[in-house]
Amino acid sequence: MPNNLVTYFKIFVALHNDLKAKTQKMSNEKVQVSFHLLNTIENNLLKYAVICSFKEDKIVCVRHRARQSWEIPGGRREKDESIDACAVRELIEETGAEVFDIHPLCDYGVVMGEKQSYGRLYMAEIKAFGTLPDSEIAESVLLDHLPELLTYPEIQPKLLEKALEIIRKQVYNRENL
Repeated sequence: MPNNLVTYFKIFVALHNDLKAKTQKMSNEKVQVSFHLLNTIENNLLKYAVICSFKEDKIVCVRHRARQSWEIPGGRREKDESIDACAVRELIEETGAEVFDIHPLCDYGVVMGEKQSYGRLYMAEIKAFGTLPDSEIAESVLLDHLPELLTYPEIQPKLLEKALEIIRKQVYNRENL
């Protein structure tokens, strides 16, 4: 976990009400998101890595070339790739990050109708960006909050809220040692 947890705590405070409003609006949706302690979901079931990424006090969001909506960086695990290697690869491919610290936070599950999938949620502190690789991502931006137009509006606000909650608890635990 980065030393600058106070910065992430400030982000949590600033975003908390916005995220609560977004996630409460979705509570009746057909998509269910659950959270699990690290390594409690079987490794072979973890198909996705989502990286809540920050540069100083900004959230990093990306836009896919084929869409007008925004996403938290992340993607699907490739064959014979570890979930941690997937997270690093996706962070670099989707944001152009060159210098960063990345940490796993928890595992998660998503149920959409009859379909269930699992992934691992990460946080990354990006210290330096390089050139955005030529990939499916059209642009990467730094924002104060999640945009309204999200590719996965039923899932990503919940993932960010959980990441910030874990970070907040870590700040609290450090301060009370």
